[in-house]
Amino acid sequence: MNIHEREIRDRHALAEEIALAAGKVAFDYFSKRETLVIETKGDPQDVVSIADREVENLIRDRVSHGFAEDGFLGEEYGLVGGSSGYTWVVDPIDGTSPFVSGMPNWCVSIAVVHDKVPVVGVIYVPCHDELYSASSGQGATLNGKPLSLDPKKTIRNALTGIGANHHVTPASVGKIVSDLLGAGGNFVRLGSGALMLAYVAAGRLVGYYEPYMHAWDCFGGYCIVKEAGGWHLPFPAEGERLTRGAPVLAAGPGAIEDLQRIAGIGAGDIAAA
Repeated sequence: MNIHEREIRDRHALAEEIALAAGKVAFDYFSKRETLVIETKGDPQDVVSIADREVENLIRDRVSHGFAEDGFLGEEYGLVGGSSGYTWVVDPIDGTSPFVSGMPNWCVSIAVVHDKVPVVGVIYVPCHDELYSASSGQGATLNGKPLSLDPKKTIRNALTGIGANHHVTPASVGKIVSDLLGAGGNFVRLGSGALMLAYVAAGRLVGYYEPYMHAWDCFGGYCIVKEAGGWHLPFPAEGERLTRGAPVLAAGPGAIEDLQRIAGIGAGDIAAA
């Protein structure tokens, strides 16, 4: 094992520990969600609570203690640069709307990025006690069991996840749905992009597409999907682009071409990302 592999392994182990601890705190808040003060961000559907902030602070503190020279990007408090070449990219509670509404479709998402590529991905789903985990070259697991995608699953014999938010027009979302249904597929939307990416890695969904997402929503899931044998559209992660939104698309082997076509993504788009 070389130094780089050891560095990734150590961060992967810490990411799993932190995700479980963060999930416990988040679930405690979920159990008493009626007492939370809910705030909105730029859109009434985009909400945040003290639970999001406390969970992110917990993760930041644990990362700072374990790897003080690493960078850190969290949804709630933004980017702090580092000097190690590694950056943690975190969504403390992805799916806050389902969270505050009492639905189980939310998760803690943690990724570690090196050379603009997610090399560690951990997603913990407290309501189902499911830990999705992967690191570069080491495969993906769900609660310790290896994940491997079935190439026979397509958009026509399995479900596709889609996402939408105020950054995209209703017409563009309608076209995605229409094109997917027209191609013989069907879809679900759970309210958490990170969770649906985890479901792609587990083979529960054959793919996931959202025209605009942030790195903290997708990097953990991207690593897990790739290590399970799937494909994902590269996310622009150079400099300030890491903090901006971009299209997100991930798919199992049997759905890549169909979903690229539905998303209107060609080879040039992939090369430019």
